[in-house]
Parts: sequence; structure tokens; C-alpha cells
Amino acid sequence: MKKIMLVLLVSVFLTSCGGTKVIRQSKKIMKGVWELTSITYSESGTFNVSMFSDVSKECFEGSTWKFIPNNNTGTYTIDNGTCDGGPRHFIFKIQEIDAQTDLYDFLLKPTDLKHKSDTNHGYRVWLEHLSEASMKWRQTISVEGKPFHIYMNFTKIN
Repeated sequence: MKKIMLVLLVSVFLTSCGGTKVIRQSKKIMKGVWELTSITYSESGTFNVSMFSDVSKECFEGSTWKFIPNNNTGTYTIDNGTCDGGPRHFIFKIQEIDAQTDLYDFLLKPTDLKHKSDTNHGYRVWLEHLSEASMKWRQTISVEGKPFHIYMNFTKIN
């Protein structure tokens, strides 16, 4: 009887730590390789934006992103000849915000090759859309005291 109770308690614990079904499904869809096809803004004009304290919007467009959800890690590779190219590593976490709207809080934290962060600084974006073929992120920053949205559009490669 004690063994059965122990097995039940461990099962309940593991199930509760695994995240919601929606988040698990999102991670399953996200797994694989994506191309960041375009970056747009909520306002018109010319802006000098450095994405994730790394490189410019122009350098990020066309970058390749790989998500490995079983350990919440990934890489993105800048492959634009005029930019500081190469792979970058990160860890990520999806947190469910509102199941009715399918909006998720998505945390991306740049790391080194061993997934350690020197600064422990991360970037919060909204996972606005996720399907088998496309994904859209929205990052909100403040410009002159007003919200300014940066939209990152991805297409799944494999």
C-alpha cells in the first residue's frame, strides 16, 4: 500500500511540474528550425533598434533559430555578410498568461555555449501566434513614454 501511495504522489508531482497541456503542445510545435523572416514596428518611421542587445533588425532578418524544448535551450545564427555573424545560444521559457486569447509570456535569455548567462539578463516577449508553419512574437518597449511594439515573424523550416 505504501508503494502505491508513493507512486501516486510521485506521479502527481511530475504531472504538476510539467506545465499545462497548452504549454507542452506549444513547445512541441516550436521544436525545430525557424527562419526570422521579417521584423516590423507598430509605428512608421526609421528606427535604430538593436535586437536583444545583439545586432540590428537588418542583421536579424533571415537569421535561423533552433528550439530544443526538452531542455528549454536553443540557438540563433546570424548569417548576414555585413553583420557580426555566427551562432548565439539562449534558454527560453513559455508561461501561459491567458488561455482564452492564446497569448503567452515568453522569456528569452542569451547564454554562452554551456547555457550559462554572464548577466542573468533576459528579454520578455509575447508569443502572439504559433502554428505548425508560422510564429509571431511581440516585444513592447517604451519610446518617449509611449508603448512601441516590435513584431518578429518566423516561418518554420523543419
